[in-house]
Amino acid sequence: MSYLVLARKSRPQTFAEVVGQRPVVKTLQNSLSRGRVAHAILFSGVRGVGKTTLARLMAKAVNCEGETDQPPCNRCRSCLEITAGNSLDLHEIDGASNRGIQEIRELKDRIRFLPTSSRFKIIIIDEVHMLTTEAFNALLKTLEEPPAHVYFMFATTELHKIPVTILSRCQQYELKRVPAAELSAHFRRLAEAEGFEIEAAALALIVREAEGSVRDGLSLLDQVFSFGEQLIRTEDVIEVLGLVDRQALMRLTAALLDGDRSAALTTLDEIYAYGLDIKRFSADLMDYFRTLILCKIPGCDQLLDLPGEELATFQETAHRYTLETLHQKLNLLMQAVEEIRHSSQPRLALEISFLKIIEAGNVVAVTTLLGHLEQLLGHEPAAAEAPPQPATAPPAAASSPPPDIARQAPAVAPSAPVAAPEPAPAPPQPEVGPDAVQAAPPPPPPVAAPAGDSSPGDVPPSPPAATPIEVRPHEKDIRRDWLDFVKYVHGHKVWMAQDLQRADSVRQVDKEVRLHYNDPANCAFLRRKDNRRLLTEYALDFFQKEIKILFIVPDQQDNADDAAAETPQSKRQQLAGDPLVIMTAEIFRGQVGDIRIGQQSR
Repeated sequence: MSYLVLARKSRPQTFAEVVGQRPVVKTLQNSLSRGRVAHAILFSGVRGVGKTTLARLMAKAVNCEGETDQPPCNRCRSCLEITAGNSLDLHEIDGASNRGIQEIRELKDRIRFLPTSSRFKIIIIDEVHMLTTEAFNALLKTLEEPPAHVYFMFATTELHKIPVTILSRCQQYELKRVPAAELSAHFRRLAEAEGFEIEAAALALIVREAEGSVRDGLSLLDQVFSFGEQLIRTEDVIEVLGLVDRQALMRLTAALLDGDRSAALTTLDEIYAYGLDIKRFSADLMDYFRTLILCKIPGCDQLLDLPGEELATFQETAHRYTLETLHQKLNLLMQAVEEIRHSSQPRLALEISFLKIIEAGNVVAVTTLLGHLEQLLGHEPAAAEAPPQPATAPPAAASSPPPDIARQAPAVAPSAPVAAPEPAPAPPQPEVGPDAVQAAPPPPPPVAAPAGDSSPGDVPPSPPAATPIEVRPHEKDIRRDWLDFVKYVHGHKVWMAQDLQRADSVRQVDKEVRLHYNDPANCAFLRRKDNRRLLTEYALDFFQKEIKILFIVPDQQDNADDAAAETPQSKRQQLAGDPLVIMTAEIFRGQVGDIRIGQQSR
């Protein structure tokens, strides 16, 4: 007899021998013991997790004639025939090669007849998703109301391709990937039964390559047994399966994280000496970084299906780096893998990508560079100190003029006419608060009338009432003076003026200045809260009118200023209504001109 591979030799013959899938196995056993077996059962899951095996076990258990509480017994005639593969009442069909409507019609003709030697006819269709739409439609009625002597068992790896009408008529069981611990124990038992001894690290590599599939792991184990001696070492597994040594991957990852260019390139050359496929190597390296990230996130250790010793090594390595660093390096590595797929020189592209990943830690943010540039140009404020609070006027200042003003008032004699005195030079304008308020030049003082025109008994006329405070700013037109405003901003912030010039159009709607940008990247920095506030200050200082800056970007809504926060407009109104400003304008009988709130005024 020819050699029987492990995947066939070790196929479970009872439910107790099934590796993993405990919930599914328990449900099937209970349905058998309670007589509640569905007439159509669908097993789904990835390759090699036991779909066809469970279907055959159910076929044996349904037709089992032995006296046992846990069928199948594997001793009765029906169980032996099914195990040997010569049962006339078990029809196992490959859905990939028998997918047409004609095959389904022939199947329906066969199931009309009673079973020959067993109690039931069992129809197993593997890869049932490969059937055509017409074949599924032909199977619908039979599947919904099958004959009492027929059971259907379906298996598929792509559940989403099966029509909903078929799914609704089946009892579905989804099989999971087998955990690494159960795979490791199962493979070790098989190795001992075959007379081999395998190292723990070598077994861990085979389990990792199996990816939760029992059949894949058995195929790899069979291949390793054919290559090695009685003792299977880690080097044998690496050489036979063409894997990258975990130590080499660890050294390469540490070199990328620590910025060691020499170690990264030499380790890459060492890995290339194995003749490994570049895609496989990239996948292993990305999986290594993913494992480090999951080790860094609390509570995510359960997502890693690794042996205890290997998991402890990953945790120790991840402890030396921050989560942000690991995430940044993995993101760059994923971009590099996409570029390598389309590169004619993958090794060169990979080396350049490694250098880029190493240099990622030396990259400086654009905002930081702009800040350094402004400091070099001398436009950055000297110190980030809080501006002093505006001085409050003393209570007596509102009722009597300052003594300096009283001393400068000309004395008028009652008997002789007095000529109009020459206007004394105005005293220096007081500085009000942290922001400067420029006052318009006051009008000339009124000329006193000659004393002879008044009778001795007349009372001297009272001084005229103080004129109300009136703000007469030197307004500019936004449309006409926009280029001058851009030059004004250029004197303060060079990059801000350049971003303003990138605007596709500038429109004024009421008190809003709407800057239209077709490309959101051209105004990304301007739309930030601090930069928007600074631009509004520049606009208020230059145009001297109440305006609001809005950015119009396609498919994006402009975020207005927070109503609770202090805006440049509210600050300007606060300065215009400051008691000290009002008192100064009344004393000098002047008018408030420009109100500037920008940094230059400070």
